[in-house]
Amino acid sequence: MSDAAVPNDPQQRLQQLREAIDETDNALLQLLQRRRQLAAEVGTVKRSLGQPLYVPEREVKLIAARRSEAEAIGLSPDLIEDVLRRVIRESYQQQQAADVHLEDKTIVVVGGYGALGGLFAERFREAGAHVHCIGEGEQDQLAAVCANADLVLVSVPIAVTEAVIETLPQLPEHCILADVTSIKAKPLQAMLKQHQGPVVGLHPMFGPQVATLAKQLIVVTEGRDAPAYQWLLNTLIRWGAQLYQTSAERHDEAMGFIQVMRHLSTFVYGAHLASEKADLQELLDLSSPIYRLELMMVGRLFAQNADLYADIILAHPENFAMMRRYLESFTQVLGQLEQGDKSGFVEKFAEISDYFGEFSQKFLEDSQRLLASAGDAHQLSQVAGR
Repeated sequence: MSDAAVPNDPQQRLQQLREAIDETDNALLQLLQRRRQLAAEVGTVKRSLGQPLYVPEREVKLIAARRSEAEAIGLSPDLIEDVLRRVIRESYQQQQAADVHLEDKTIVVVGGYGALGGLFAERFREAGAHVHCIGEGEQDQLAAVCANADLVLVSVPIAVTEAVIETLPQLPEHCILADVTSIKAKPLQAMLKQHQGPVVGLHPMFGPQVATLAKQLIVVTEGRDAPAYQWLLNTLIRWGAQLYQTSAERHDEAMGFIQVMRHLSTFVYGAHLASEKADLQELLDLSSPIYRLELMMVGRLFAQNADLYADIILAHPENFAMMRRYLESFTQVLGQLEQGDKSGFVEKFAEISDYFGEFSQKFLEDSQRLLASAGDAHQLSQVAGR
């Protein structure tokens, strides 16, 4: 726009600039639509080549290159990375069309009418497999549907997992027996005892609400005959999942901190808020993004299945001793503070900071990006609610 075309009236100039921004935004929309179309085509080609939906190395290189290019032209690299990550996440959902590669497989999902079992049953169907779902009260159908099964996946509540495994009929020698329970040692032992063929324990570290398995973590605990169940792992990788292999014992020990400790602490925090009759809306209104996010993480627990969380906590009674030690630590620190022992608190803070080491700075940087997104979402919801 030439200088002669710039109006003298500031209000007119503001309107002119806003219209130019609207035009630029429209151009951005067209570019995003074009990128979406290209991503869909990439997904088609990937499926034809049998390549995984998510390739971490490619994403890292892409973002690094765009950050460098953004910095070179005076744009914020963090801004470009935030935008790209959101666009890429949308691309993964776009690419997750029917990936037919399991036409020769017969799969039985015990608990396939449940939320998580249903998620896997649907994915297997999309991949072309012949899928049979078995629900509660349908055990009499197991023998018939398992006779030619290539995979039997157990997805039932923790409390009944071992009992369900023990009722399975004799499976074909080549058939994989797997479970998706959030504890691993006891179900794995039960599967190894019940079936002499390939056995593997899986723990999806996500809920059934996920739109895509891209970037989702699945823990794998080896049971028996890994080469024979490799096709199942390859399928999970092809869907974009990230696999982490460990022993059942190491898995269960880690889950004591990752699940049991967090779930119980969150439950008690929520229970205390309820008993104190805290005004949740006021807490939200007065909170910074970090505290708002923490409150959201507490609240989301109580929007989910109580039986599931009770089973996770009760599955390993040995974790109660660890929780007692946690309670003792809390009481000890509280006692220090009640006595006004600031120096003791600061000394302990420094000791714990040394334990976290370089993770502290990384966690700070990662959380800042989350908090920025959370802050934006909160402001939008506030405006929308007016």
